[in-house]
Amino acid sequence: MSEVFEGYERQYCELSANLSRKCTAAGALDGEQKKQKLSEIKAGLDDAESLIRKMDLEARSLQPNAKAVLLAKLREYKSDLNNLKSEVKRIASGNLNPSARDQLLESGMADTLTASADQRSRLMMSTERLNQSSDRIKDSRRTMLETEELGVSILQDLHSQRQSLLHAHGTLHGVDDNVGKSKKVLTAMSRRMNRNKWIIGIVVAVLVLAIILVLYFKLSK
Repeated sequence: MSEVFEGYERQYCELSANLSRKCTAAGALDGEQKKQKLSEIKAGLDDAESLIRKMDLEARSLQPNAKAVLLAKLREYKSDLNNLKSEVKRIASGNLNPSARDQLLESGMADTLTASADQRSRLMMSTERLNQSSDRIKDSRRTMLETEELGVSILQDLHSQRQSLLHAHGTLHGVDDNVGKSKKVLTAMSRRMNRNKWIIGIVVAVLVLAIILVLYFKLSK
């Protein structure tokens, strides 16, 4: 719902109710007082038409679903304005024929005023229901925004956890590399130790053989 349209709508409803009261008062006046009151009413009708045009422009600038609802309301306001104009014409026509004026005041105008009052009452009730619907939409939108913010917060937490896991994975990968290097060093050391054992064993065997030969030659002499 457009807040701009709602502002124009409130102004129109207040103006329409005020004009209706002025029409009722003008019907009971005569002479200059009546002319002055009619002049005030006509100025108010011009203001009402201006508000209708503003509401029409605002409604047509909205999305199709919102525009359809507001244009339906606008048609009721236009009908209400036409009724007010008809009342003003009937009141003004009383200046030409007093008996006709009395007849209009007693019958036609009374019916018109009653119909307009009923219509304005329906319009106000419709406006109230739409305002309640607008409030519910605003509450739903606020809930949606809060849910969206919660979702963003959860995504941020998940992203932070993912970064932590990636860092831990990188650390473990580094540890694996270090373990692999240590394993290679230990394997090389083991190979050198085995080679040194063979060398020592060969040296010992040669020394033993040399001692045996020396003893043999000494004993043989």
